[in-house]
Amino acid sequence: MNSRERVIETINHRIPDRIPVDLGGTQVSTISALAYQNLRAALGLPEHPCNLTELFMFCAKVDDDVRNALGIDTVSLTYPVDTNGCRTNRLQEFTGLDGAKAWISADNKWDYLEDGSIVMYPQGDKSVPASTRMLPGGSFFDNIMDRIPPYDEDNLTPREDFKDDFRPITDEVARELEADSIHLYNDTDYAVIGQFPHALLGDAGVIPAPFVKHPKGIRRMDDWLAATLLYPEYIEEVFEMQTENTLKNLEIYKQAVGDRIQVILVSTADYGAQNGPLLSTDVFRELYKPHYQKVNDWIHKNTNWKTMYHCCGSIVNFMDDFVDMGVDILNPVQLSAKDMDGRMLKEKYGDKIVFWGGGIDSQKTLAFSGPEGVAAEVRERLDLFSAGGGYVFNPVHNIVATTKVENILAMFDAVRKYNDTYMK
Repeated sequence: MNSRERVIETINHRIPDRIPVDLGGTQVSTISALAYQNLRAALGLPEHPCNLTELFMFCAKVDDDVRNALGIDTVSLTYPVDTNGCRTNRLQEFTGLDGAKAWISADNKWDYLEDGSIVMYPQGDKSVPASTRMLPGGSFFDNIMDRIPPYDEDNLTPREDFKDDFRPITDEVARELEADSIHLYNDTDYAVIGQFPHALLGDAGVIPAPFVKHPKGIRRMDDWLAATLLYPEYIEEVFEMQTENTLKNLEIYKQAVGDRIQVILVSTADYGAQNGPLLSTDVFRELYKPHYQKVNDWIHKNTNWKTMYHCCGSIVNFMDDFVDMGVDILNPVQLSAKDMDGRMLKEKYGDKIVFWGGGIDSQKTLAFSGPEGVAAEVRERLDLFSAGGGYVFNPVHNIVATTKVENILAMFDAVRKYNDTYMK
């Protein structure tokens, strides 16, 4: 099988010739720009600033030479607008505070502050307050919450507050998506994963709206979570607006990319923390699930794409709802979170949901163990998840900047050896 065929078999719960491997197929299954820079050097590949699949997390878009070296089966159809709302069709070089060099949108503007941090501006407009900040020594950006005025609980106006958040895909963006999807489908044999940033209900990185010049309303994540109980009608109104926009944009996206993608990343919103869920199941079922149901129903009715959801933390309480609302693929499968027992998840949901991730704990083992410990955990996770198909190998979330390169190489080597030994 080639890579695309291998992934198609897997996402249809059939057993492929080898366990597929992802690095860079999505913005949440890739690698920090600094770690990527170190990885290229260790592989003996030419040094150059990397393209980004996501500016906010400052994560690399993986190149073909790295895919070939590591045996990667996926490629990202990256959305050509960054998290600051800037088009990425024109680029400029940028160096992060950790020394990572990358190409970012030529429309982005930034300043260095006295404390050594870097701030960037929504849509590159320096006439308004900065929206994101990279701290000294940091490897990614954070939202700047101080720019958002307090909300008035006696005068909640959700449609006015979020009128600048949800916009249609422009003709220019659609044409670029069309051209890129044609190239990736016709000129490569990788599985193509479409990034679709319009259905992120309650996403902690999106609610503060780093791409909006004058955000108003309930924008802090702690306030947002409280509002699901205090002002559920406000949340419902915002989600209705977002879902209306999402369904319109799915029509445009489908016209642009056709059947040239195999998977669409619908949501990267996290509903779990390390020690438990961030929402009750009642809140999720009342406010979130009906809207995701509409989105997934449209995708399954109108395309052959599989729906992929990234949701960190302890989310076992939502698994039945994920199945019911039409989630085909779950990432990152964070087994270190409370009650996320891998054996239970595979036994109960392995024939219903494809597990994409969970291959190694990026927070601990990959970051702080040695190559032997990395290899041992990879083998253990492959034994756990690969039985009967329905599994794509990837670490739990993105590989962080300071990860030792020998551990990254040991991880992919362990997958290669496992495939050579057990998948013949």
